[in-house]
Amino acid sequence: MRILFLGDVMGRAGRRAIVERLGALKSRLRADFTIVNGENASGGMGLTAAHATLLLDAGADVLTLGDHAFDQRDMLSFIDGEPRIIRPLNFAREAPGRGARVFSDQRGRRVLVAQALGQVFMKRPFDDPFSAVDTVLRAHVLGGGVQAAVLDFHAEATSEKMAMGHYCDGRASLVVGTHTHVPTADAQVLGRGTAYQSDAGMCGDYDSVIGMEKTEPMRRFLTGMAQGRFTPAEGEATISGVLVVTDDRSGLARSVHPVREGGRLAATIPDAMPPG
Repeated sequence: MRILFLGDVMGRAGRRAIVERLGALKSRLRADFTIVNGENASGGMGLTAAHATLLLDAGADVLTLGDHAFDQRDMLSFIDGEPRIIRPLNFAREAPGRGARVFSDQRGRRVLVAQALGQVFMKRPFDDPFSAVDTVLRAHVLGGGVQAAVLDFHAEATSEKMAMGHYCDGRASLVVGTHTHVPTADAQVLGRGTAYQSDAGMCGDYDSVIGMEKTEPMRRFLTGMAQGRFTPAEGEATISGVLVVTDDRSGLARSVHPVREGGRLAATIPDAMPPG
């Protein structure tokens, strides 16, 4: 199976890139299943119901969220009626929605999609992500009940992300980090067969400070004072993520490659890859 995962969609620039270019990118990569992190798609903070529908209609099979999952209030009611949106497993127990769900691709192959929030350097305390992920992976055995399993680990610290990758090694097809908006150069298949990258990067304008227009973040760094709100940068976006090819029998990764297309970052399109 060929699974495309795209990092945090950032504001209008990211939404526009997904709507205008995702279909062609999926065709070029021969993607069987596509997961998009959409938690910054609406003004850089959260995801509205309208923008969620936009991203799904553009070709995302599943949307994941993050620590801003419910910054847009209509998501509180929308998520229970839209099973293709996944919020973090270790969010508040009373939160609506689900943190993991099994989906099917067009050939009927079952794909577990789960998300968890890290604890290190995060602004709010969240429950232990490792035990939450362990419970889900034990319930959905790779190569048994599901043909693939993807974990979006939405976390700040690279060390915590790497630890999660090794913790899930051999039990997930892909563990990929989100949240920090900068693609890392460590795409690899771990020792027991799980594909890993510390951060998928963002789908947004990289002529920015992690997707935000530069003036206000730079002012705060230089003066320690705020003068206005952060607003998403609106130049051409780079679509950024990873493509993993899995073995249908074991569910483990055969290969993983970074994906970057458009915008300011150097393009990385894995054309020559084994069939899924």
